[in-house]
Parts: sequence; C-alpha cells; structure tokens
Amino acid sequence: MDENKLLLKVEDLKVSFFTPAGEVKAVDGISYSLGYNEVMGIVGESGSGKSVEAYSIIGLLQNPGRVIGGSIEFEGENLLEYTPEQMRQFRGNKVSMIFQNPMTCLNPVYTIGNQLMEALTCHDKTISRETARKKAIEMLELVGINNAEKRMNQYPHEFSGGMRQRAMIAMALICSPKLLIADEPTTALDVTIQAQILELMKDLQRKENTSIIFITHNLGVVAEICDRVSVMYAGRIVEQGKVNDIFYNPQHPYTRRLLQSIPRLDEENDERLIPIEGTPIDLLNPPQGCNFGPRCTECMKICLRQKPPFAQVGEDHISACWLHFKDAMGKGGNA
Repeated sequence: MDENKLLLKVEDLKVSFFTPAGEVKAVDGISYSLGYNEVMGIVGESGSGKSVEAYSIIGLLQNPGRVIGGSIEFEGENLLEYTPEQMRQFRGNKVSMIFQNPMTCLNPVYTIGNQLMEALTCHDKTISRETARKKAIEMLELVGINNAEKRMNQYPHEFSGGMRQRAMIAMALICSPKLLIADEPTTALDVTIQAQILELMKDLQRKENTSIIFITHNLGVVAEICDRVSVMYAGRIVEQGKVNDIFYNPQHPYTRRLLQSIPRLDEENDERLIPIEGTPIDLLNPPQGCNFGPRCTECMKICLRQKPPFAQVGEDHISACWLHFKDAMGKGGNA
C-alpha cells in the first residue's frame, strides 16, 4: 500500500505483561497497515492478543503491560513517543474506541446526554453548552435512537443493551475521529441487534469516512463489514489478506480450522462441526517453533523447532506457515 495513503502503520509491535510468574508475551511482533476509509478486521480466539494491541494504539494499556518493541505510526507520527498530554489530545480527537460491554463503560450516575456532551467539551474547550447539547442530540439521531431529546435526560439503566451500544458509538464518533477501534462491540447483543449495529457502523463509516479496526472472534461479522483481515493466534499474526481471500482461499491451517468450526446454513442437518483440537498455548512458556504447531494436524518437525516466516500467497495475501516452503525444503520439512 502507498505510504501516503496510510492512516496507521503498526511495525513489529511487541507487548509483554511482567507478572510474578514471568513475562507473558501478549503481542509478539505484529505488523499491519490501515488505509484511509478502510475497515480492518482482527480475528482470533480469546487470549490471542487482539484487545492488547488495540489498547496499545490508544494508549490505555494497563500495568503490568508494557510496549517493549516496535512502532505505531499514525499519519507518520510515532504514538509511542507521545507525551501523556499529547496522548490525551489524540484520544477522542483522532482515535476513539467502542468497548465490549457498554454497561460497564457508561457512568450509571450521569445521564446519557451529560456523558455525550462531556466527550465533546473535553476536547473542545471553546464550545458552548448549548452547541454541545445540540451536537449530542444530532449524534443520537444519527445512530438511530428515537426521541433523542428525551433520551438525553435518561440514565444508562433506562436504555436497552442495543441502545446503550448505539449511545457508545455516538460518544465515540462525536468528535469525528479519523480512526475508530471497535473491540467486539456486538458480543453482548442478540443476533437481531448485532445485525442492526453492524448495518449502522457500515452506514456511519460511509458517511463519516472513518477508518475502523474491528476486533472480533466472529468470522461472520468480519465477512459483513471488513475490507481486509488479520488472523491472530497466541500474540502473532498468522495470516493477512483481503476478506474474500481469507474466506474463499484460506492458506494457514489455523484460519482453515476457524472456518471449519463455523455452523453453515447450507449444510445437511447431520453434518458435525470440526473443532480445533487441543488447548491454547501457555504464553508464559511458548513453544520454540510455530505457536499453532502443538494443535496443528499438518505439523512437521521444523514447525516445532523454528518460527515460520511469512510467505506471499497472493496479491496482498500473506501467511506464516512452513507448509508454503515444503517443496523448497524437501522431505516434508523433516530436514
């Protein structure tokens, strides 16, 4: 991708948690880029490091977590060199985040209107209260909440789960950020409301020209909203490509197993789902070779000894697996 068209560039990012038991490498050298007005999906099972890398971008990484390597460039500036004051200005103005559970992210003792207006006045000290209120009402209407003026005076517990998530989206977009990070925003919602929220986000992305990093473990959601996808496993990106390549031509064994474990509407009733055997690795003691090796049915000797490099398997499509180098190595990778 042309460097001038990049909004965000993450290069060899490493994030570790230093616990009494030892160092947990939550994110172990991931790289990807995001263009203007693009939606990037980051998928993987729980504990793969999806949320940790998002918190690193927005500067909300909690102790004992620490970025120990790499760079995060936003419009050419390294965010890891920002002062705390620069980071506060950056959050909200240029990047916003929608969290998993809106009930724990909204303050129960303040009205929805107060919280929306506060998000605006924190970043624009010159705005009048009247203008902030008008903008907050407009945002509630934009995200599909009826009777917005009345809803401004209500508290989070008076909103349904879907409405609370809509209010969170309104709060995230009220300062017109260039980047929106959505951390599993539909997880706690039923399927019908999930579909409405996804439709809303697609619509807002078109209207506001906002780039989105969409973090989820739900591949169906990815197919609905994303342009490109990064598949993460145990702190590393194992495959990356356009959404159609990932769904119709998956190259990494982990991606293929993820897709096989999704229920399909066009399958016969007696078709069984194929689970991924084994358990996720212990990040305190990661394997010497490929992180997915201990669970992979196509594992070779070299997979247990060395981390696989990325192979170009298509246009804008890469996969980190020794199987792509099998012919070059000979003898099935046993050498």
